[in-house]
Amino acid sequence: MTVRREADRPERRLAARLARGDESALREIERRDGPLLRGYLAQTLKDPGAAEEVQQQVLLELWQRRLQYDPARSSIASWAMMICRSRAIDYLRRNVPEPRDPQDDAIWRETVLAQESVADELAEQWRVAQLVSRLPHEEAELLRLRFQSELSQREIAARTGIPLGTVKMRMVSALGRLREMIEAEDAK
Repeated sequence: MTVRREADRPERRLAARLARGDESALREIERRDGPLLRGYLAQTLKDPGAAEEVQQQVLLELWQRRLQYDPARSSIASWAMMICRSRAIDYLRRNVPEPRDPQDDAIWRETVLAQESVADELAEQWRVAQLVSRLPHEEAELLRLRFQSELSQREIAARTGIPLGTVKMRMVSALGRLREMIEAEDAK
Protein backbone atom coordinates (compact mmCIF):
# COMPACT_ATOMS: atom_id res chain seq x y z
CA MET A 1 0.00 0.00 0.00
CA THR A 2 1.45 3.37 -1.03
CA VAL A 3 0.61 6.32 1.19
CA ARG A 4 0.12 9.61 -0.63
CA ARG A 5 -0.96 12.78 1.05
CA GLU A 6 -3.13 15.50 -0.40
CA ALA A 7 -0.61 18.17 0.62
CA ASP A 8 1.84 16.94 -2.04
CA ARG A 9 0.36 19.23 -4.69
CA PRO A 10 0.54 22.44 -2.59
CA GLU A 11 4.02 21.39 -1.46
CA ARG A 12 5.12 21.03 -5.10
CA ARG A 13 3.61 24.41 -5.95
CA LEU A 14 5.51 25.97 -3.05
CA ALA A 15 8.71 24.27 -4.24
CA ALA A 16 8.14 25.57 -7.78
CA ARG A 17 7.62 29.11 -6.48
CA LEU A 18 10.82 28.83 -4.47
CA ALA A 19 12.75 27.53 -7.49
CA ARG A 20 11.48 30.48 -9.56
CA GLY A 21 12.94 32.85 -6.99
CA ASP A 22 9.63 33.92 -5.46
CA GLU A 23 10.67 35.46 -2.13
CA SER A 24 7.16 35.00 -0.73
CA ALA A 25 7.72 31.23 -0.96
CA LEU A 26 10.69 31.52 1.39
CA ARG A 27 8.61 33.65 3.78
CA GLU A 28 5.87 31.00 3.68
CA ILE A 29 8.42 28.27 4.50
CA GLU A 30 9.74 30.40 7.35
CA ARG A 31 6.22 30.97 8.68
CA ARG A 32 5.22 27.33 8.31
CA ASP A 33 8.42 25.51 9.34
CA GLY A 34 10.28 28.20 11.28
CA PRO A 35 8.86 27.26 14.71
CA LEU A 36 9.99 23.64 14.26
CA LEU A 37 13.47 24.69 13.12
CA ARG A 38 13.71 27.20 15.97
CA GLY A 39 12.63 24.60 18.52
CA TYR A 40 15.14 22.09 17.23
CA LEU A 41 17.94 24.67 17.29
CA ALA A 42 17.01 25.89 20.77
CA GLN A 43 17.16 22.34 22.13
CA THR A 44 20.37 21.50 20.29
CA LEU A 45 22.34 24.71 20.82
CA LYS A 46 20.99 25.74 24.25
CA ASP A 47 21.46 29.40 23.30
CA PRO A 48 18.53 31.48 21.94
CA GLY A 49 20.84 33.94 20.20
CA ALA A 50 22.78 31.15 18.50
CA ALA A 51 19.52 29.43 17.53
CA GLU A 52 18.29 32.62 15.84
CA GLU A 53 21.62 33.12 14.07
CA VAL A 54 21.75 29.54 12.80
CA GLN A 55 18.10 29.67 11.69
CA GLN A 56 18.91 32.70 9.56
CA GLN A 57 21.83 30.77 8.03
CA VAL A 58 19.45 27.90 7.28
CA LEU A 59 16.96 30.19 5.55
CA LEU A 60 19.74 31.80 3.53
CA GLU A 61 20.99 28.37 2.51
CA LEU A 62 17.47 27.28 1.53
CA TRP A 63 17.31 30.31 -0.74
CA GLN A 64 20.79 29.80 -2.19
CA ARG A 65 20.23 26.08 -2.81
CA ARG A 66 16.61 26.36 -3.96
CA LEU A 67 17.40 24.99 -7.43
CA GLN A 68 18.93 21.86 -5.89
CA TYR A 69 15.77 20.93 -3.98
CA ASP A 70 13.90 17.94 -5.42
CA PRO A 71 10.32 17.60 -4.14
CA ALA A 72 10.29 13.95 -5.23
CA ARG A 73 12.99 13.15 -2.65
CA SER A 74 11.59 14.80 0.48
CA SER A 75 9.27 17.43 1.81
CA ILE A 76 10.52 21.00 2.09
CA ALA A 77 10.36 20.64 5.87
CA SER A 78 12.57 17.53 5.79
CA TRP A 79 15.04 19.25 3.48
CA ALA A 80 15.10 22.32 5.73
CA MET A 81 15.60 20.10 8.78
CA MET A 82 18.54 18.32 7.14
CA ILE A 83 20.21 21.67 6.47
CA CYS A 84 19.30 22.84 9.97
CA ARG A 85 20.91 19.79 11.56
CA SER A 86 24.10 20.30 9.53
CA ARG A 87 24.34 24.00 10.44
CA ALA A 88 23.71 23.21 14.12
CA ILE A 89 26.55 20.69 14.12
CA ASP A 90 28.80 23.18 12.31
CA TYR A 91 27.99 25.75 14.99
CA LEU A 92 28.75 23.31 17.81
CA ARG A 93 32.09 22.41 16.25
CA ARG A 94 33.05 26.06 15.74
CA ASN A 95 31.90 27.21 19.14
CA VAL A 96 34.93 26.21 21.16
CA PRO A 97 35.97 28.66 23.88
CA GLU A 98 39.42 30.21 23.43
CA PRO A 99 42.04 29.89 24.73
CA ARG A 100 41.73 26.15 24.82
CA ASP A 101 43.86 23.75 26.81
CA PRO A 102 45.09 21.01 24.43
CA GLN A 103 44.48 18.44 27.18
CA ASP A 104 40.83 19.41 27.16
CA ASP A 105 40.47 18.54 23.45
CA ALA A 106 39.40 14.98 24.23
CA ILE A 107 36.73 16.22 26.63
CA TRP A 108 35.59 18.82 24.09
CA ARG A 109 35.38 16.19 21.33
CA GLU A 110 33.29 13.93 23.59
CA THR A 111 30.99 16.84 24.39
CA VAL A 112 30.52 17.74 20.72
CA LEU A 113 29.91 14.10 19.81
CA ALA A 114 27.32 13.84 22.59
CA GLN A 115 25.64 17.03 21.33
CA GLU A 116 25.67 15.67 17.77
CA SER A 117 24.05 12.48 19.05
CA VAL A 118 21.33 14.52 20.77
CA ALA A 119 20.90 16.54 17.56
CA ASP A 120 20.51 13.34 15.55
CA GLU A 121 17.98 11.96 18.03
CA LEU A 122 15.95 15.18 17.95
CA ALA A 123 16.04 15.23 14.16
CA GLU A 124 14.77 11.63 14.00
CA GLN A 125 12.00 12.37 16.52
CA TRP A 126 11.00 15.38 14.44
CA ARG A 127 11.02 13.32 11.26
CA VAL A 128 8.77 10.64 12.76
CA ALA A 129 6.42 13.29 14.16
CA GLN A 130 6.16 14.83 10.68
CA LEU A 131 5.37 11.44 9.16
CA VAL A 132 2.78 10.68 11.87
CA SER A 133 1.09 13.99 11.05
CA ARG A 134 0.57 12.71 7.49
CA LEU A 135 -1.44 9.70 8.71
CA PRO A 136 -5.23 9.82 8.89
CA HIS A 137 -6.18 11.76 12.03
CA GLU A 138 -7.74 8.83 13.88
CA GLU A 139 -4.64 6.67 13.34
CA ALA A 140 -2.19 9.46 14.21
CA GLU A 141 -4.06 10.21 17.42
CA LEU A 142 -3.91 6.58 18.53
CA LEU A 143 -0.14 6.48 17.93
CA ARG A 144 0.32 9.69 19.91
CA LEU A 145 -1.68 8.29 22.81
CA ARG A 146 0.33 5.06 22.72
CA PHE A 147 3.85 6.45 22.30
CA GLN A 148 3.72 10.00 23.66
CA SER A 149 1.23 9.47 26.47
CA GLU A 150 2.44 5.88 27.00
CA LEU A 151 -1.07 4.47 27.30
CA SER A 152 -1.79 0.79 26.72
CA GLN A 153 -4.23 -0.16 23.97
CA ARG A 154 -6.80 -1.00 26.66
CA GLU A 155 -6.32 2.46 28.25
CA ILE A 156 -6.65 4.09 24.82
CA ALA A 157 -9.92 2.25 24.22
CA ALA A 158 -11.23 3.36 27.61
CA ARG A 159 -10.17 6.99 27.08
CA THR A 160 -11.48 7.31 23.52
CA GLY A 161 -14.54 5.07 23.73
CA ILE A 162 -13.29 3.16 20.67
CA PRO A 163 -13.66 -0.64 20.97
CA LEU A 164 -10.38 -2.38 21.84
CA GLY A 165 -10.42 -4.44 18.63
CA THR A 166 -10.77 -1.26 16.56
CA VAL A 167 -7.91 0.40 18.47
CA LYS A 168 -5.72 -2.62 17.73
CA MET A 169 -6.67 -2.68 14.02
CA ARG A 170 -6.07 1.05 13.60
CA MET A 171 -2.71 0.86 15.34
CA VAL A 172 -1.58 -2.02 13.12
CA SER A 173 -2.71 -0.06 10.08
CA ALA A 174 -1.04 3.15 11.29
CA LEU A 175 2.24 1.42 12.08
CA GLY A 176 2.19 -0.26 8.65
CA ARG A 177 1.62 3.07 6.90
CA LEU A 178 4.30 4.73 9.01
CA ARG A 179 6.79 1.96 8.17
CA GLU A 180 6.03 2.38 4.45
CA MET A 181 6.55 6.13 4.63
CA ILE A 182 9.86 5.72 6.46
CA GLU A 183 11.05 3.12 3.95
CA ALA A 184 9.97 5.29 1.02
CA GLU A 185 11.76 8.31 2.46
CA ASP A 186 14.90 6.28 3.23
CA ALA A 187 14.94 4.85 -0.30
CA LYS A 188 15.11 8.31 -1.84
